[in-house]
Amino acid sequence: MTTEEVVDYLQIGLRTVYRLIELGRLPAFRVGQQWRFRKKDLDAWLAANRPRGASEVPLPRARVLVVDDDEGVRTYLEKALPREKYETETAEDGLKAVERLREKEFDLLITDLRMPGMNGLGVIRAAKQQWPRIAMLVVTGNSTEASAIEAMNSGATGYLTKPFSLEAILRTVSRVLGEPGAEAEAN
Repeated sequence: MTTEEVVDYLQIGLRTVYRLIELGRLPAFRVGQQWRFRKKDLDAWLAANRPRGASEVPLPRARVLVVDDDEGVRTYLEKALPREKYETETAEDGLKAVERLREKEFDLLITDLRMPGMNGLGVIRAAKQQWPRIAMLVVTGNSTEASAIEAMNSGATGYLTKPFSLEAILRTVSRVLGEPGAEAEAN
């Protein structure tokens, strides 16, 4: 099976599949540059990792780093991201965000663009250099077409303007992380 087929088969996001492979928790092998999977190995893995009486395998929660100099936005996002689905940490500026990125890997970086010291584009570049597979979402109140293009060219995979609704942030986070069903919801 290909990675895309495994995403559909296990009903988990692409980043979760890669993280499970990197942690050595999902049976996979390389064919050139691509990961491949045997269905019988996946079925055995599912059976071995399913808790008694549970219908699903507990999967690691996506780790999210929220970077914004506005405490209200940080708190809102920390509470808005479902606790059962996302493990969330915050940083109040770009330099603290870079420190956290050096300490551990995150699946998603949510950053403001305009912050004192290191701005969001600097954080994006540092994150991409440290963790090339990290997904990145820009949330900003000072949106221009030029800033959106620059953010996307720097490696951001999503862009939202403030203020945003709870529904919009959850839908965008899901899409940026490549979770199953996110594309259908976005259309």
